[in-house]
Amino acid sequence: MLNINIENEYSRLKTVILGIADNLGDPPSVSDTFDPRSLYHIKNNSYPVEKDLKKQLESFKKKLTKHNVEILRPNNVDNCNQIFVRDLGFVISKIFFLSNIVPNRQDEIEGIKEILNHLNVGVIKLPEFMHIEGGDIIVHDDKVFIGTYSEEDYSSKITARTNNKSIDYLKRIINNKEIIPIDIKKSNINIFENTLHLDCCFQTISKDKAIVCPDGFKKKEDIEYIIKLFGKKNIFLASREEAFMLTSNVLVISPEIIVSDSKFKRLNKWLESKGVLVERIDYSNVSKMSGLFRCSTLPLTRKI
Repeated sequence: MLNINIENEYSRLKTVILGIADNLGDPPSVSDTFDPRSLYHIKNNSYPVEKDLKKQLESFKKKLTKHNVEILRPNNVDNCNQIFVRDLGFVISKIFFLSNIVPNRQDEIEGIKEILNHLNVGVIKLPEFMHIEGGDIIVHDDKVFIGTYSEEDYSSKITARTNNKSIDYLKRIINNKEIIPIDIKKSNINIFENTLHLDCCFQTISKDKAIVCPDGFKKKEDIEYIIKLFGKKNIFLASREEAFMLTSNVLVISPEIIVSDSKFKRLNKWLESKGVLVERIDYSNVSKMSGLFRCSTLPLTRKI
């Protein structure tokens, strides 16, 4: 049986599900895309091919193995993109929540069912009225940040993945942590005005450090709250261009070891100035599908 425990995003990573890029099937049509970045690359004939995606995931796997992280992989589902396992569920403390994801991603759940059957705890299947994806959940000790979209046109936004009903529900279940909703920008067609998940504009990387892409937030007061919470000197503030590159979407193996994209030159230099070992990987093809390192991993256990 697998023990699970997640209290934050930075404690030493022990066990993680890493996505796969096997048998993806044909690239989606324009009408079948559900994020503007993928749409952009389909229209420009730059959508990634399977062999390149598999190569980059293998590079990521090698870095995780190097640092003694136990890696689990989904079972293959034919003609299904199974790279972004983060969205399928999330762990808070010792509870696994199975997400309600967008309907055309339901097959991805089948790929991790065998893993879920081996957890040492029961899995909470969230109620149907709750829309939530794991990329919108950031656990930070006594706080849980949740990316959401609160406008009246929520139902027409295919990029809006977590609703306010989810906030209310989790507040009732997780009563030992403060639940903090963060409104993020959404657009079905404009890459520069869409933040697919909270981890595409914000991530905690240690007890007192974070990466923030202000351009992805809807409300200035949310940015100000985070800066005050961590202290400006402890925050990497990303530019608009860096936000577009998904600079916040790194994976923290421990406060001393972080997996980052080799093109994040300013971030990587900043991390190293803080004493962090930066494991660089070219993840450029995976990023064309609107996700990076955090998106393609689902941590089950971090050492507390």
